[in-house]
Amino acid sequence: MFENLTDRLEGVFRRLRGHGTLTEDNIQEAMREVRMALLEADVHFKVARDFVAGVTEKAIGREVAKSLSPGQQVIKIVHEELVALLGGNTEQLRLDGRQPVTIMMAGLQGSGKTTTSGKLAAMLKNKGRRPYLVPADIYRPAAIEQLQVLGDKLGVPVHPSTTDTRPVDICRQAMVAAAEKNYDTVIIDTAGRLHIDESLMSELKDIQEAVQLSEILFVADAMTGQDAVTVAEKFNHDLAITGVVLTKMEGDARGGAALSIKSVTGKPIKFVGMGEGLDALEVFHPDRTASRILGMGDVLTLIEKAEAVVDKKEADKLAKKLQKSEFSLEDFLDQIQQIKKMGSLEQILDMVPGINKLRQLKDAPRPNEKELFKTEAIIRSMTIAERRNYKIINTSRRERIARGSGTALADVNRVLKSYSEMLKMMKKMRGKPGALTGMKRRKLPKGLRR
Repeated sequence: MFENLTDRLEGVFRRLRGHGTLTEDNIQEAMREVRMALLEADVHFKVARDFVAGVTEKAIGREVAKSLSPGQQVIKIVHEELVALLGGNTEQLRLDGRQPVTIMMAGLQGSGKTTTSGKLAAMLKNKGRRPYLVPADIYRPAAIEQLQVLGDKLGVPVHPSTTDTRPVDICRQAMVAAAEKNYDTVIIDTAGRLHIDESLMSELKDIQEAVQLSEILFVADAMTGQDAVTVAEKFNHDLAITGVVLTKMEGDARGGAALSIKSVTGKPIKFVGMGEGLDALEVFHPDRTASRILGMGDVLTLIEKAEAVVDKKEADKLAKKLQKSEFSLEDFLDQIQQIKKMGSLEQILDMVPGINKLRQLKDAPRPNEKELFKTEAIIRSMTIAERRNYKIINTSRRERIARGSGTALADVNRVLKSYSEMLKMMKKMRGKPGALTGMKRRKLPKGLRR
């Protein structure tokens, strides 16, 4: 979502690299462009002004490190200020203290509160906690049923709320039920409105007074930009929220809400929604986000995503298959599934350092999600025997696979050709020291051995 901002900032830094030293003039010129880039990204004008003032003061007052070029020095300062602007440290949920921990989700209608409640329950369940979902939205049609469906998918219990019970009473009853059944985390999904009104705030305050809340998370749609910041400020004034969840961060929003909300409300972004899947909720890391904005990638998040979807035993089995050139189309399909679990190709590439520079090349390849889905459909249209031995796939079989997958014969031929070329490449690599995972390592010099 920060692609345009990243492009603008990289242009500023590229021009700075042409200067031999940092002077007040070239810093001021660069900061004017940075300010315009932030405003175009829908960052609050006061936040943009203060950010640029802070960077300028540090850049002018700091002696350029000998090991860094002027451009690199400014990037370093901008990175430090971006991290501070985004919140500084990674903020975790308050899960200790009085049990059950009670989290209230608040926000306007359509911001994604119900789905986010389910995603948060899934995240906490994976960490070994026992969440209890509480539908307290009695106004929106099917809101209660929606949370019950999510609970069934996740295997998480849902309080049996009814539309003829007041939200505050639902919450009281849910707390009693959670204590009786030993649930350690209660997640309350509250009602929203199309805009802030007194009845909404009164209802949320009633719940706040009736239930001892550990967290009040304001859920905002990142696509709404500065509107999200304005609404967050009002919710924080009335309820004293403890954190923010920004949804739809995988979209093409300009990033202004993420860059402004901490500075305006004083409350940290704790989570970001990165897709529609129930596993698409991520802890917000200010330092990693700042690195992405500056085109440095986010290797740590990429590693965490890979570790979350890759089973070590399966990875070892795959390594052995690669060594023996036994990598079948079934294995290929499994790898596609694992890539999809990590997010879209665009999201994955955004975490790769330097990817933005590659995108700027005239003939740079672009990730094509449709081609990935097409390849998956083609392999799924094959029989087990065909997946395990692609050589038996003759012309009539290829035509059948094309019909079954809704693709063209040329698409089937392309997938099989790519797969066979990959096998040839693996065969060439086999035997090269360290070429494939699981092969014997070369001996280190004596001085480096443990």
